[in-house]
Amino acid sequence: MSTMQPTSGHSQACCNVPPATVKDYKPKGRYIDLDGMQCFLSVSTADTTGPSTATSAIFIIYDIFGFSPQILQGADILAHADAKTGHEYQVYMPDFFLGKPYSPSDFPPDTEEKQKKLGAFFSGPANPPSTASKIPSLISQITSLSPNIQKWGSLGMCWGGKIVSLTAQAKSNTPFSAAAEVHPAMVDPEDAKGIEIPVCMLASGDEDGEAVKKFAESLGKGGEQNHFETFGDQVHGWMAARGELEKDSVRKEFERGYQTLLDFYHKTL
Repeated sequence: MSTMQPTSGHSQACCNVPPATVKDYKPKGRYIDLDGMQCFLSVSTADTTGPSTATSAIFIIYDIFGFSPQILQGADILAHADAKTGHEYQVYMPDFFLGKPYSPSDFPPDTEEKQKKLGAFFSGPANPPSTASKIPSLISQITSLSPNIQKWGSLGMCWGGKIVSLTAQAKSNTPFSAAAEVHPAMVDPEDAKGIEIPVCMLASGDEDGEAVKKFAESLGKGGEQNHFETFGDQVHGWMAARGELEKDSVRKEFERGYQTLLDFYHKTL
């Protein structure tokens, strides 16, 4: 069986490890419409259909598999886990792929046809600059619906990590006060040079450790609040679609990863 070689900063695992199969998860959040784009919203209010009083929000960019049960669970953790301690967040996750995420059946891309499909997906619906360009408008729409929001944090998973790097650039007047990436793809130290807000990066054992190190070293301002950590015994995607949560060792690190994100957001939002 052939495997697809990593390109453009993708790790070998990113290009070849299929998403995990997990038991059904019943999300606590709901879906709203943003000018024709579905968006998952999770808030900690007793009535999740009503407005949230939280003044900080987290904008999630999922991985190429879209609304996986693991990512929905992660969004709910961020919205609900620490709400009783006074740390409330409105959590938004738009469906950039408009209901057509990359199909798990095409992973791993072990045939020429599947490799072409993956390449077309990254140059089409998942094109990073194109995706990043949509975010300011989405932030504006959400803020008009929820005017309580005063600060935004971003969170990108795998492919979404690249989008976070692009939208955190100081020269583009980023709307974000803090940025986080977990098992990120396409890690580029050149992107880091333009980031002047705090960054949290949680890498798996599959990411290019040298690229992650250089990214951390290349960051601009805000270094005292940065957090970089490698979960060396976890696979690329353990906090998203590839997280095999039935395994105790994965579930514990999944939970620790999200707690690490919460600790970061508590300090920066």
